[in-house]
Amino acid sequence: MKNTFGHDLAVTIFGESHGPAVGVVLDGLAPGIAVDDSFIRSQLALRRPFGSVSTARREADGFQIVSGVYNGYTTGTPLCIMIPNIDIQSDDYTKNRSLARPGHADYAAYCKYHGYEDYRGGGHFSGRITAAVVAAGAIVISALSKKGILIGTHIKSCGGVVDTEFADIPSDIIELNSKQFAVLDDEKGALMRQAIEDAASDGDSVGGVLETAVCGLPAGLGEPWFDTVEGLLAHALFSIPAVKGVQFGAGFDLADSRGSLFNDSFFMEEGQVKTASNNNGGVNGGLTNGMPLLFRCAVKPTPSISKKQLTVDFINGKDVTVSLSGRHDPAIVHRARVVVDSITALVVGDLLTERFGLDYLGGV
Repeated sequence: MKNTFGHDLAVTIFGESHGPAVGVVLDGLAPGIAVDDSFIRSQLALRRPFGSVSTARREADGFQIVSGVYNGYTTGTPLCIMIPNIDIQSDDYTKNRSLARPGHADYAAYCKYHGYEDYRGGGHFSGRITAAVVAAGAIVISALSKKGILIGTHIKSCGGVVDTEFADIPSDIIELNSKQFAVLDDEKGALMRQAIEDAASDGDSVGGVLETAVCGLPAGLGEPWFDTVEGLLAHALFSIPAVKGVQFGAGFDLADSRGSLFNDSFFMEEGQVKTASNNNGGVNGGLTNGMPLLFRCAVKPTPSISKKQLTVDFINGKDVTVSLSGRHDPAIVHRARVVVDSITALVVGDLLTERFGLDYLGGV
């Protein structure tokens, strides 16, 4: 299995949903980065389920940093974080072992791993693994903020409800990062939550679109071909369970438009090169251009629903129906937002380390 991503700053994930723990290793992290346990906890809290819009599984996410930190600072050696799994109920999965849950990886995983995979709760394919990614991302997010680089994501749409647009991006990011349900318009957020609850009461689920902004990036990060900023980010973002589409800037929205409308005109402001619009999402030729990096992720409806669905018993080779019981999210878009922030931070941290060297993010 390929569970490592990154060049100079590499992240490796491990664990299963119902195993003893999930975890992450960061290798290539600069020495001297302050590690704030309270900030890691606050980031994990943004991912944690809450209320009627989330699963009833409640994990405390009591993380432990087992290497790479001493006296509150990164040492520069591999940093390992482990998060135990406590609130586990595996019986619901054992009785449906041979059923291919629609929208899940059960059948594909069985084919790849010949039945030896841990299938409980989705095993290694589960969104539970993202808890470790968020813990690691928190360390990099904190380091980036000290360099004036801010990352924030809002729920652009969910259940047919559309949030307002980014305006003052730095201020919007600060506001979003203080919210459990990340929207710019709280009234729209209430409507989204109602749509999620309505789907849950019907035994169903909903998806959504997340929109992310990164401001403060220097121009010139990335490579012009296979390691473009878009390519590296898309590669990493598609590793997040349920992400089925990634769009940079205006993307598909202006695919049938004209260059005169899509192009971003350049101008000078106080000695800085800027663009009048940002349809390219802060990227030209695969490189950052100094404008805010903007992209959207399409998050599919949670596949675990209680409605009766057609499927197969892939071990016994027959058609069956399935109605899933257990504890499932009627939507995960609101929980995925901090995962997107974390993945983005890890990719940006790698790009900066590659361009400016190991010590760029550290205190050296």
